[in-house]
Amino acid sequence: MTKFAKLGLEKSLLSVLDDIGFDTPFPIQERAIPVLLEGNDVIGQAHTGTGKTAAYTLPMLQLVTPKAGIQGVIMAPTRELAIQITGEVKRFAKNIGIKTATIYGGQGMGIQFDALRKKPEILVATPGRLIDHLKRGTIKFNNIKHVVLDEADVMLDMGFVDDIEFILDLTPEEKTVSLWSATMPPEIMRLAETNMISPKRILVDADDLSGAGIDQSFLIIKDKEKMKFLFDFLDGNIGQCIVFCSTKIRTRTVARELYKARESVVTIEGDMSQHKREDSMQRFRKSKADILVATDVASRGIDIPAVALVVNYDIPNQDMVYFHRIGRTARAGAKGRAITLVSYSSVAEWEAIKKQTKVKMTDLNEKLGIKISIPDPLKRRSMPRRNFRQFRKPMKQFTRGRQPSRDQYEKRTNKTEYVKRHDFNQKRRW
Repeated sequence: MTKFAKLGLEKSLLSVLDDIGFDTPFPIQERAIPVLLEGNDVIGQAHTGTGKTAAYTLPMLQLVTPKAGIQGVIMAPTRELAIQITGEVKRFAKNIGIKTATIYGGQGMGIQFDALRKKPEILVATPGRLIDHLKRGTIKFNNIKHVVLDEADVMLDMGFVDDIEFILDLTPEEKTVSLWSATMPPEIMRLAETNMISPKRILVDADDLSGAGIDQSFLIIKDKEKMKFLFDFLDGNIGQCIVFCSTKIRTRTVARELYKARESVVTIEGDMSQHKREDSMQRFRKSKADILVATDVASRGIDIPAVALVVNYDIPNQDMVYFHRIGRTARAGAKGRAITLVSYSSVAEWEAIKKQTKVKMTDLNEKLGIKISIPDPLKRRSMPRRNFRQFRKPMKQFTRGRQPSRDQYEKRTNKTEYVKRHDFNQKRRW
């Protein structure tokens, strides 16, 4: 079995890996690290939780020069992922004299200016805020030698393609570019063709959408019954849990109900301030909260080993998002569970997702004896027209003791005096 020591890493990095407890590399690390150390561009693909961050971070740490300015930039689609990557880089850079700064939207510029004054060698950033600094002149790319695009497919989905092109145009021609993603849509390959030189394609388990190590199950129920079953599944869970919802409002509603039940819960959704999002993630990461209720902002790249259960409270809007959601459990070869609550209106979308999986899922309807009773709108009974007459009541009972409505109308209109045009004084008219 290959060890990190055989991949060409220096002793300073190997000692750090030893302290952390990393001995045997994952397949993506074993194949990518030697290629990047040789200065080749790389397109790396592996399903989530297989160690892509270490695959591109370790070679960069070995090749950058201390105190020589910013030489490496790592771009990520979300703030949470950027913060997590920074934590990993700092963990690997322990005792080797390489500094890292994080640049992302939602955080005060003053904090980021202070971080940049410390002259970091590696920058982790979201594209939008990175462009802000480049236009201000607070970040220079003259010494850039390594560029990483992490979760590239998500950045393209979020509309960052023009921003990425703009950033890459400002980097020197001689550099190493690596692009990492769990999926490889055609747009990514086009981006690679225009910005990379003969990239080495490292595809590990490219077609594996099974979610290895994850016990997957589903339950088809009425939407109003979801909360009851969510509590049932949480009661039997040992470890932390992430509950994914489709909208911000849904996230707040679910979190509120869990909080009322005295569950230890935090939330992450788009309308929260950056400070609150960071606080929620830190509390969950440090096991100060047992449950994280989130929109899909937390479905990519978030690595928390203690997550034992993922509950899809709602079906995701895109098929591939399902696999990224459940990938938050069973990290780094561990075991985990994923339960999907399917409302009657989402059965068709769920069937499309099931067709892409390669493992047998547990049908909880069958296991728990819960019948599926989806109403057919075409079979709803409607009252025959001929029966309407029996519900009609004589007009007299509604008009008894008062004038009929027609007479009231005539009486009212007869008393009405209309103002004619010539009655207005020309000077006083509006």
